[in-house]
Amino acid sequence: MSTTLKIYMLAIVSFLVGTSEFIIAGILDQVSSDIGVSVAAAGQLITVFSLAYGFGTPFLMAAASRVDRKRLMLYALAVFVLGNAAAFVLPGFGALIVSRIIVALSSGVFVVTALTVASKLAPPEKQGSAIATLVMGFSTALIVGVPLGRLAASVYDWKAVFGAIALLGLFALLLIATAIPKTDNELPVPLRQQLLLLKNPKIAVGLGITFFWIGGYAIAYTYMSPFLLDITGMSGGTVSIALFAFGVASLIGSQLGGYATDKWGYRPTLVGGMLLHAVWLIVISFAAHSPSLMFPLLMLWSFSAWSSGPTQQYHLITLAPGATSIMLSLNSSVLQFAMAAGAGIGGVIVEGSSLTAITWIGAAGVAVAAAMAAGAFGYFRAGAGGRLPRKEETQENKASA
Repeated sequence: MSTTLKIYMLAIVSFLVGTSEFIIAGILDQVSSDIGVSVAAAGQLITVFSLAYGFGTPFLMAAASRVDRKRLMLYALAVFVLGNAAAFVLPGFGALIVSRIIVALSSGVFVVTALTVASKLAPPEKQGSAIATLVMGFSTALIVGVPLGRLAASVYDWKAVFGAIALLGLFALLLIATAIPKTDNELPVPLRQQLLLLKNPKIAVGLGITFFWIGGYAIAYTYMSPFLLDITGMSGGTVSIALFAFGVASLIGSQLGGYATDKWGYRPTLVGGMLLHAVWLIVISFAAHSPSLMFPLLMLWSFSAWSSGPTQQYHLITLAPGATSIMLSLNSSVLQFAMAAGAGIGGVIVEGSSLTAITWIGAAGVAVAAAMAAGAFGYFRAGAGGRLPRKEETQENKASA
C-alpha cells in the first residue's frame, strides 16, 4: 500500500473523530430542547469537551510517550468507541457531559498521534500536504458528518448519531490495525520540559495565533445553527444544506491551504487566510436576514477559515522540528482551550446580547490572530509578500529550534 493511501486512511478515521467533535454544534438546538436546557447551556458541552481535550491531551501524550504510535492510536479509538456508546445508552445531561469528556480525551490522543504519524510517513517536501490531508478528514466531517448527523437526528433521534459513530469506530479500529505501519517513536519528553518550549517567544506567539484564530471562529460557529434558524429564518432542512455547503468550502480551503503552504510558504498563506476569515464574518452580519446571500457567504467564511489549518500546523512544526508530537500536542491543547473560550464567550453573548453579535466578536478575535501573525513574521517588512525563500526559512527555523 502506498504512503499516500495510508495517509488517506488516517484521514478517513479523522473524519469520524471530527464528526464526533463537531456534531454537537450541528444539533445544538435539538439537544437543548430534548434535555430541557437553554441553547447557551447546551453550548457549554463544547466548552467541556474542549477543556478536557486541552488539559488532558498533553498529560496523556507524555504518559504514553513510550507506547508505539500505532498501538496508541488503537487504544485511543477503543476508548473513543466506549465514550460515544455511553452518549447513546445513558440518559441525562450529566451522562452526556461525562461521555463528552471521555470522547475528548481519546480524540486528543488520536489526533496528535495521527498527525505525527502522517508527518513521518510523508517525504519532507510533502509534509504540508500530508497534514492538509488529515485536516481534510475533519473538514469532511463538516461536509458529510455534521449535515447527515443533523438529518438523522431529525428523522430518528440525536442519540442515534452517537450510536452510529460508536459502530463506525469499530471499523476504524480494524482499518488502523491492518493499514497503518509502525513508526519510530520520538524520545520521551517530560511534561515540564514540554512546557519549557513556551519560553521560546516564537513558539509562544505561534500558539497565541492559534488561540485567537480558533477562539474567534468558535464564537461564531458554535451558535451558527441557532443563528441560521432564528436570525436568517432558515428551516431545519435548509440549515442541513447550509452546513453541507459550509463543509464543502472547508474541504476546498484546507486542501488549497496545504498547497499554498508548499508552494508559496506559510507566511502569506496564513496572514492572508486569517484576514479574509475576519472580513467574511463581518460581511455575514450585514447579510444575516438573507438566506440567499448566506449560502455563498458561509462558504467563503469556511474556505478562508480552514485554509489556515494545515498552514498553522506546518508553521508550528517548523518551530521545533525535533519535537513534532510535542508541538502538535501543545497546539491541539491551545486549540481546544480556544474552542472552550469561544463557546463560553459566545454563550455569554447569546444570553446577554443577541445572536447577531457573535460574528462581530468572532471577527475581532480572528483579526487579532492575523495581526499577531503579521507581526511575528515581519510580514510587512520582509517584502515580496512577506515570504522568505525556503533556504532562509530553513536556516531561521534551525536557529530558533
